[in-house]
Amino acid sequence: MENNPVNKGSISNNFSGIGAVTREMIDKRACELALISGRPPHEVTHADFEQASRELNGETDLDREEIELESLPESDRWNPNPGSAGTQSEELPNEDEDSEGRSETTQLVEGGVREAEHDQMVQAEETEQDKARRGD
Repeated sequence: MENNPVNKGSISNNFSGIGAVTREMIDKRACELALISGRPPHEVTHADFEQASRELNGETDLDREEIELESLPESDRWNPNPGSAGTQSEELPNEDEDSEGRSETTQLVEGGVREAEHDQMVQAEETEQDKARRGD
């Protein structure tokens, strides 16, 4: 069986039309789907009927929500609440940064450099005082 694109809902077999889809045709296809799924033909589920109806009427396997999502631009598909522009939250300061935006590592390095400069100045002054005492 093939779907006739000219007459949606009509089925053709070897290009000769067999008419519009009937409830009996849907029931028969639903029984086939149940059998394919490993259930006896009398244990047809609602999902079997829906799939049979979609197949025979030339509809897609996607439900309406999925079809709507597929029609959206790629950038909008992630949005769980379409239509909501959202709001920008206030940017909180990083706990590892000071008021000037320097990271904790940068603060430690700069502190170490200041300490090293201070130590060098103290050491140079002590060396000068030692030379003066010795009379050099």
